[in-house]
Amino acid sequence: MSRLLVVHHSPTDTLLRLTDAVLGGARDPAIEGVEVIERQALDATVEDVLDADGYLLGTSANLGYISGALKHFFDSVYNDVREPTAKRPFSFWIRGGYDTTGAERAMESITTGLQWSLAAQPLVFTGDIEPRLDEATELGGTLAALLMG
Repeated sequence: MSRLLVVHHSPTDTLLRLTDAVLGGARDPAIEGVEVIERQALDATVEDVLDADGYLLGTSANLGYISGALKHFFDSVYNDVREPTAKRPFSFWIRGGYDTTGAERAMESITTGLQWSLAAQPLVFTGDIEPRLDEATELGGTLAALLMG
């Protein structure tokens, strides 16, 4: 069975709804043979990353950057997972209040260093999440479906 690791920082009800939409898509009953593991960014471990076949990462854009919790996750696992997880598929979502530019650059820089392979168009936006929940569900489903078989 393949394993999709979803690592996120969702400290508000709004961000939790977005994360729930991503997880709902990833856990669609039509997707078979994929175990979805969810971890808060501050709880995810090196073992979680090494044991996964693909990754979905979620964060808010805070003061022009990814959340401190997701940055801590990357700082904690980076050196131990960089080589063994190279080329594994991933994608991400970023929701910002006003601007996501710095957060996007950070995600791209960090995941390029990890040598992960972008497997689905990231969901990056500002403002209200309601019109974007279907896209979040699709993102989760797409990554999980890529790991089937």
